[in-house]
Amino acid sequence: MSGITAKVVAITGASSGIGEATALHLADEGARVIVAARREELVQALATRIRDAGGEAIAVQVDVREPADLRKLVSAALDNYGRLDVLFSNAGSMAVSALDDDSVDDWNEMIDVNLKGVLNGISAALPVFRRQKSGHFIHTASTSAHKVTATMSVYAATKTAVRALSEGLRQEAGPDLRVTVISPGFTNTEGVGKGGSPEVGAALRAQRDAMAMPPDAIAAAVAYAIAQPAGVEVGEIIIRPTAQG
Repeated sequence: MSGITAKVVAITGASSGIGEATALHLADEGARVIVAARREELVQALATRIRDAGGEAIAVQVDVREPADLRKLVSAALDNYGRLDVLFSNAGSMAVSALDDDSVDDWNEMIDVNLKGVLNGISAALPVFRRQKSGHFIHTASTSAHKVTATMSVYAATKTAVRALSEGLRQEAGPDLRVTVISPGFTNTEGVGKGGSPEVGAALRAQRDAMAMPPDAIAAAVAYAIAQPAGVEVGEIIIRPTAQG
């Protein structure tokens, strides 16, 4: 895709799942990718895999809860490639449980990763995008931002907040910047049901195993948004398995 070739794309949550699949897909389309996650050994291995296949990639250890880490990620793009074209804020926590469980630590984890992580990315990248007079924010929300279900209320709240934040950013961004929300349904990733209530997690993993779509489907949606010509913005892509209610 000519709209992707040579673009510099930073991806958080790139150690597995959607982030990993997107990095591989975009690198195959000619993007220069910076893969970031807390698990440094996994993103280093991913960057090596991309380079061995003829692509361009570097890896950065990032905890999106830390503003300094997002600034480090943006600086890595500038130091290595002289610019940043896309920041895909994809890191997420799905430590879900019933509110009666009073899992305050899990609630804070989801707020800090899913929402504050996106804010930290905006804080780090927006000044750079303003100076460049170009840039593209892509934020992972969820179909839970459109349909709230029991045991997932805090998760849904964070993803609804990401949609609201993204819309506000879009309105403030002006004609030079783009903002896209990707809202996946059940996707075959290791993060489904990880943490939170063991019972709820087991039920979610069973649903995932029965119907989930591959992460490659989300990667293709991200690529579609990036590949659009300048001046064309894809506001949101909702993508779910056909079996999902």
